[in-house]
Amino acid sequence: MIKTGNLFSFLADRLNNCRKALNEIFYGMTAYELELELRKERGYFNNLLMVMIFGDLAGLPLFPSYYSMRLLPYVIPIIAKWKRNILRERDLTDVISTDL
Repeated sequence: MIKTGNLFSFLADRLNNCRKALNEIFYGMTAYELELELRKERGYFNNLLMVMIFGDLAGLPLFPSYYSMRLLPYVIPIIAKWKRNILRERDLTDVISTDL
């Protein structure tokens, strides 16, 4: 025999799972593509800032090294990822994938 407390708990869990699924579907239909585009733009601006400040690491001396050294402690955690991203080989599909 099913106890009343267990039945209500079961129904509450099912309703909560359905609500979460509907929220995810609605989010995917409305805001997911916008979020992806904003992440790409943030990455592009981050790369541009890093090139302007630490371009000498990639072979482009654009900024006085005094300011680069002042900002270096804040940037050390992301330098390896940035260099890998900047020096990555790109092809035609990378360029046109943003508008598909």
